[in-house]
Amino acid sequence: MTVIEVITPGPFATIQDLGRPGLAHLGVPQSGAADRASMTLANRLVGNQESAATIETTLGGLRIRAYHRAVVAVTGAGAPVTVDDAPVGLGAAIIIESGAQLALGPPAWGCRNYVAVRGGVDVPAVLGSRATDTLSGLGPAPLRAGDRLAIGSETGEWPAITHAPLPGTPTGVVELEVTAGPRADRLRRAADLAVGEWEVSAEADRVGVRLLRPDGAAAPVPAHRDDVGELRSEGVAHGSVQVPPNGAPVIFLADHPVTGGYPVVAVLTAASISRAAQLIAGNRVRFRSR
Repeated sequence: MTVIEVITPGPFATIQDLGRPGLAHLGVPQSGAADRASMTLANRLVGNQESAATIETTLGGLRIRAYHRAVVAVTGAGAPVTVDDAPVGLGAAIIIESGAQLALGPPAWGCRNYVAVRGGVDVPAVLGSRATDTLSGLGPAPLRAGDRLAIGSETGEWPAITHAPLPGTPTGVVELEVTAGPRADRLRRAADLAVGEWEVSAEADRVGVRLLRPDGAAAPVPAHRDDVGELRSEGVAHGSVQVPPNGAPVIFLADHPVTGGYPVVAVLTAASISRAAQLIAGNRVRFRSR
């Protein structure tokens, strides 16, 4: 059996697949990879099924050792990737030999990377998924130094693809495309969300990202209407943009709760959810209505 050992997990690393869809009515969040586009690309690069479990890292720092020959791929944030300290790059299938060490440095942009191993990471499934849910506590614990991970057999055709073109280094304001949410009419002016720029606060994790107006910005802060009653708690979709009374929007990511009590005024497109999953404190964001 192929095994990989975690030498160091970096600041935060978990096992992630496509999550637990369809269980929100039971109070179970979907969870899964925060940046699904990068996770599924990593699996395609090594010839896995797109749903195979991967390692999701945060802000680099991961180092793993292979105990058998393996095919791996790293996607996501712009982190330097090495095998035995030799650069190998992102977005390509890589063969690592028994005893070799794969490492990720701090990303120059973004925050999350995905390490796929041909066959997928084989940890016990909980409610049909191997994903770590940081909100509910379902799934395996975050990775620690010394963890040994078995590799499964969730493979497809080989090769699926062997390399993928990577976007250039993002610069400037990150644009997030949205559609109108079911409670946009709860704001005095729903259009205020898309006026000007927002800044990512330090309150950003797998549950969600809170946005604030940059210091000195003249753009309006969305305000609730005074002529409507308090909103009851209701279901919240992945990628929802919720606005609490203080007007600071929250983008709900993979580990978001299944219900919320503030109005959902917009919902991100699938591609924009993946972009939002790579945001870090200080990034500037602009919403664009679809």
